[in-house]
Amino acid sequence: MGTTNSLPLSFEDYNIRQKKFLKELPEKTLVLIPTNPVSYRSNDTTYPYRASSYMLYLCGWDAPEAIFMAYQESGSWVTSIFVRPRDTKAEIWEGRRVGVEGASSQCPIDEAYSLNDMETVITEKINACSNIYSILGLNDSLDNITQNSNVEILDPRLILDDMRVIKSEGEIKLMQNAASIASKAHIEGMRKSFSGIGEWELQSIIESYFTSKKSGPSYGSIVGGGDNATILHYHSNDVQVNDGELVLVDAGCEVSGYASDITRTWPVNGKFTEAQREIYELVLKAEIAGIEACQAGSPWSSMHHATSKILAKGLVDLGILNCSFEEALGENFDGKYRNFFMHGTGHMLGLDVHDVGGGRQGDKGPERILQPGMVLTVEPGLYFGSWRTDITIPERYSGIGIRIEDDVLITADGPVVLTSSCPKEISEIESLIGKGLSETNA
Repeated sequence: MGTTNSLPLSFEDYNIRQKKFLKELPEKTLVLIPTNPVSYRSNDTTYPYRASSYMLYLCGWDAPEAIFMAYQESGSWVTSIFVRPRDTKAEIWEGRRVGVEGASSQCPIDEAYSLNDMETVITEKINACSNIYSILGLNDSLDNITQNSNVEILDPRLILDDMRVIKSEGEIKLMQNAASIASKAHIEGMRKSFSGIGEWELQSIIESYFTSKKSGPSYGSIVGGGDNATILHYHSNDVQVNDGELVLVDAGCEVSGYASDITRTWPVNGKFTEAQREIYELVLKAEIAGIEACQAGSPWSSMHHATSKILAKGLVDLGILNCSFEEALGENFDGKYRNFFMHGTGHMLGLDVHDVGGGRQGDKGPERILQPGMVLTVEPGLYFGSWRTDITIPERYSGIGIRIEDDVLITADGPVVLTSSCPKEISEIESLIGKGLSETNA
């Protein structure tokens, strides 16, 4: 949007959001929501820019330094945006800017201002308001103006986060696109796997597919082979994956700010060992039960309880846990199975990969009820790190780490798996890798 003349959603979509948000605010309120600052990697080299999710949600503006503003005039709300003005010298180095005139016509707002006029305009608006809704810590100049005003500053995220939980039809289409791209990227990774492939090579295969579809990673890709798959947030991705080892790939992409999030685990030589198969089938069974539990009207914890029961029973049945099912599961789902399944079953998904709105295990406050339009992940796993010293790891399963994750849309008719085109049955995975190996060796 900042340089391209297009928005991912319609003006109507953004206007509906703005009206719903502003309707929740008291009289004589001034809204000031800045986007993310530019982040520097080293010296004058910046990280790839990513706008604030709140800016993207309210008006789709993706260029740096912008501020969304809304104020009341004659009893009606007026929406505005402050943007970088046109600057030929800066644009020669950094790219063309839309500028104030472009923002007026291309952004779903009533009026646009130059950032050069920010202090004058905002100070005038503050003098006419009783409170300010703003996000602090993103724009120092804006913070100085608001915090020196002696007007109470409130947090708009308390309202916006709840709004962002239910996705519109337009948002769901973008998320389906992101899910489809990520699914195909994982398929490419499976198809091009071989014994001895580097974790970094698989990362390159998957992320280059994202790039080929005008997308990019929605988070740092996790590619863990062998024991590295038992480290939940492994990011080194710099080790070869040997013959007979599994690789766990947790990688998603972003389309117009909306994230996908997929995890698949597969043998790089195309064949699960008996022990790997036992754990994989158990995790898959748990994941399918977790997805089935994603029914509108059910409490958020339903999916975690469903996956946990399957995993606890399976660990007892396999002899990994030498105790009763009740002891394995625990009275509050905190039993011995948690030694091997340490995380929650899922999280919200949207403009943030761990999206706002609550619902994750351990959240405080009332439990969220699943509603049509929510998108979330279901991702059980089992991890048997040979490096662990806190518990005894059965030799048969030592070094095995398996997680299976899908993106799920809640509907009135049951869960819809947005990532259903990404293979996860053992037969599908072995066949896909086997074909890839045959093509390579032909």
